Amino acid sequence: MGYDIIGDIHGHADKLTALLGKLGYRRHLGAWRHPDRSAIFVGDLIDRGTGQLDTVRTVREMCDAGTAQAVMGNHEFNAIAWYMPDPECDGEHLRRRTEKNRKQTQAFLAETEHDPALHTEIVGWFLTLPLWLDLPGLRVIHACWHPACMAELEPHLKPGRRLDPSLVEAASRNGSMAFRAVEALIKGLEVALPAGHRFVDKGGHPRTQVRVRWWDASADTYRKAAILGVAADEDALPDLPIPQSARLGYADDTPVFFGHYWWNGAPAPLADRVACVDYSAGLGGPLVAYRWDGESVLQARHFVSA
Repeated sequence: MGYDIIGDIHGHADKLTALLGKLGYRRHLGAWRHPDRSAIFVGDLIDRGTGQLDTVRTVREMCDAGTAQAVMGNHEFNAIAWYMPDPECDGEHLRRRTEKNRKQTQAFLAETEHDPALHTEIVGWFLTLPLWLDLPGLRVIHACWHPACMAELEPHLKPGRRLDPSLVEAASRNGSMAFRAVEALIKGLEVALPAGHRFVDKGGHPRTQVRVRWWDASADTYRKAAILGVAADEDALPDLPIPQSARLGYADDTPVFFGHYWWNGAPAPLADRVACVDYSAGLGGPLVAYRWDGESVLQARHFVSA
């Protein structure tokens, strides 16, 4: 069976249904189905778009029917932590309900917050999503395939590599092993910029830390390694070495797929066995899938956009 690995949807249900149709899926017996393929969603189903519930419903129906799988993205994790009270601080939640945090998840809250039972149910379903998939022939994770973090975290996960509420709590506390590991897997590797350097991210927020091209061991300076987005100037970053710990590299024979990074331009593999399927559907770009048919060297012609 072939797999269609689908990028970050961010609540754009119209793009999702258009892409599924283009890929040859049809709605039948309560879910979108393909006669000989299945889908894998890389997370970040929610936030930004106007079809939050429709997106979650479509993906959930497919997962329940066995026509899809999905991994947890950082936006699903944020939704869980926003919902869960902080047992160590009365009246607070694990994700603090600041104006900035509310703005980031406002689209999802607008469709769920008025219905506490529905909100609870969806957050509960998010908790069933695994952090990663290691399937015969391919791997899928939201942001970063980090074997050391996976090995640290796996003994604490529920069966199927799922978080439980106690691990969500631990992963919400800066400084813990769980925080460091979960952050790496669902948000990617970040390094602090040298003093005096900063950039403005896609949301207009000033940043003194930068995400790096963790899969590329040759990206060894801030300028080479930085993932900044279309609005930032890589040349403004120092051409100084990044920490050795951020030069992870990916040299395994098994292809790995992920989302998260708001790519743009014509979809193409980042390396022979590395592909990002997030091409900024949440910011007006296309929703992208990679049609995997068992190949070990990934091909640009296997990308499909809608």
